Formats: sequence, structure tokens, C-alpha cells
Amino acid sequence: MKGYLSIRDAAKKWGVSGRRINQYCSEGRIHGAERFGGSWAIPADAEKPGDPRKQKKQTAPPKSNKRQGLFPGFMPLMNTPFEPGHCTQTIEKMEAGPKKDIALAEYHYFSGQAEKAMQETEVYLTAEDAGIRLSACWIFAYSCLTMGRIDHARRALQEIQSMLEDGGKTASPLRAMEAFVAFAAAVLLHLPLPEKMPPTEAFLPLLPPGVRAFALYVQAHYLYLKEEYAHSAGIVEATLAMGASAYPVSAIYLHLVAVMDYMGMKLTDRARTHLLAAWDMARPDDLIEGFGEHHGLLGGMLEATVKPEWPEEFKRIIDITYRFSSGWRRVHNPITGHDVADDLTTTEFAIAMLAARSWTTQEIAEYLNISANTVKSHVSEVMRKLGIKNRKDLKKHMLQ
Repeated sequence: MKGYLSIRDAAKKWGVSGRRINQYCSEGRIHGAERFGGSWAIPADAEKPGDPRKQKKQTAPPKSNKRQGLFPGFMPLMNTPFEPGHCTQTIEKMEAGPKKDIALAEYHYFSGQAEKAMQETEVYLTAEDAGIRLSACWIFAYSCLTMGRIDHARRALQEIQSMLEDGGKTASPLRAMEAFVAFAAAVLLHLPLPEKMPPTEAFLPLLPPGVRAFALYVQAHYLYLKEEYAHSAGIVEATLAMGASAYPVSAIYLHLVAVMDYMGMKLTDRARTHLLAAWDMARPDDLIEGFGEHHGLLGGMLEATVKPEWPEEFKRIIDITYRFSSGWRRVHNPITGHDVADDLTTTEFAIAMLAARSWTTQEIAEYLNISANTVKSHVSEVMRKLGIKNRKDLKKHMLQ
């Protein structure tokens, strides 16, 4: 893959200021330079522009109508716009090769078929193309969590970390992609961020649009974990308003983190709106994995909204929840030292999450349409299983 330089890298290479490099790019004097957000990606083999006063008039090189993507192999399904209900057709239209294989693995993972995704990505864990390799490691790691192959998941996550640590030797855009994958893995597993992680604004503008939307979901998820619910929800609403809904995989995850935020703020109507938006987008293509992954954080919204009308789909989501959360804890708990509850039923977990967020017994009962006595019974059973005596101690045992 073609290497790229950041403005700072080019300025150092050519012995000029960053402002001058930015001027060169704006004037179109660096052939192949591409703008991403507020930054520029400059081909590593580009020549330093000469003084136009000392140059003979030259014919500008012909412009290609086809824009070359920086990361054509990275998470191609996530980064491809398609209408809900047309996911498999979109993949079928892709040219045969690693990119199409990765897209199919994405579909299998996001539709709850972790074993297929694991088998399809394993052959690409050492691919020469960095985008393909990072995609494979990411999908493989999460598929292995669901399948209970924890050692394999850890090795894939370590490979991502190794690539990030070697990032100083790579071009800026590639390092941006590595940084994003490492950031996403840490946040979604609720692990400490890598020590060498660059700030989000350093890599966000360099990501392609569908992946950028997912990166903003990760950022919103990170803010949710810090209990900055309004800030997190604001990021989601803005990202969706700017066209992220064209990329269903990312949009589903954005809607789900909005559910988490609004449940944290006890704005159940807004949470339900986002849950149904995610469901309407996911159901035509069976992209239900995200619902299972986020079950505990959705605060009973699946029980209140999906279970009554789509009981069979709900059962499949719960199956995903049990399998994914079991693997998740086996990676999360040893690294963080936090003993996140692992022996609660999904109903107990949902009620415990609400109770941990200071919902009263009556509020939980009305929300889930069950009796107050049933809520009390579930809370008592949760505290018995966790060996605690009051609700104040619930939070330390629940997902943060």
C-alpha cells in the first residue's frame, strides 16, 4: 500500500514550515495529496514543490476521476453504504479477493455467526496488506471471545497492540488506522487505553467515512463509561445528522450507545426511539450482534421493546449475550482486576443495572411492566449471588 506523510512529517523532510506545506497542498502543488477533515495526507514519494518563479510552465498532470482510498481493505462492509435489506447483495457485487472475504466475515460476525467469521479471518491474520490484517485481527479477536477461544482472542489483540507500538515506523494514515483499532478494542472491552495512544483528533480525520462513524461511536461509548451521558449523546446525534445512517453497521452501534446514554439520563422515550431505529436498520439483514453485545448496558430496553413483539429474535440476542459476555469477562476481569458479575441471568443483570443507576423499585417496575414485588425479588437474588447487602454496593459489580 502506498505510504503517506502528515504535514509535520513532510515539513521535517523538506526543511520548511508546516504552514508552507499546508499552502502547497491548498494550491494543488503536491501531486497526490488528499484532504481528510482538517488535515492532509501527502504521498511519501511526492517531490518537494520548487519555486514557481524559477520553473518553466508545465502541463499539470491529468487528474484521475477515481479517488484512491487510503485504506481500501479495512472493514469494507462497515465502510460501504447500503440500504437495509441489501447487505448480502452489496457483498456479492464486490470483486473477488481479500476485501470481499473480509466483508463476508464482517457480515457473519455482525449477524451473530461468530464461528464462520473466525474461520474466514484466521487466514488473513498475517496478511501483507495492513488494512486487511488489522480487519482480520479485530474480527477474529471478537469472534474468538464469543466462541470461548480466549487465548486466540488475546493473541489477536496483542497483534493489534504490537502494530500500534511499531506505528512510529509507518506513515501517518496507517498509524491512524492502527490507533483507531487499538482504541476501539480497549474501549469496547472496558480496558485501560494503550500508553502510546495518540489523541482522537490525530487519527479521526484520516479515517474513511464509514469507519469514522464507528470511531465516533467508540468515542461516545468512552464518554458513556465516564458517565458523561449528555456529551456522548450529543456526539451520536451529530454523527447521525451528518449522514452516518448511510453506513448501517456503524449507525446501528451509534443508535445503541444513544440508548445507553438516554437510559443513564432516565429519558426512556428517547432511548426507545433510538432502540427502534437500530432495530429497523438491523432486522432486514439480521445484524443483531450489537444488541447482544450491549444487552447489559441497554438497561432493560430489549426486554421492554424487542421481547414482546419479536420473541424469537430476542432469544437469539440473549444467546449472543451469554456467549459474548462470558468471553468478554475472561479477558476483562484478569486485566482490570474488576470482578464484573458473571453468574446473573440477563433479566437479573438488566434490573441490577437500573438499580445501580439509582432507579427506584417503582420506576423499574413501571418501566418493565412488572410488579414491584417481582423487582424486589430479583434485586434480592442479585445481592445474594453477589454477596452484598445493599444497593450502594451494586455498582462495583456491574458494567461501568
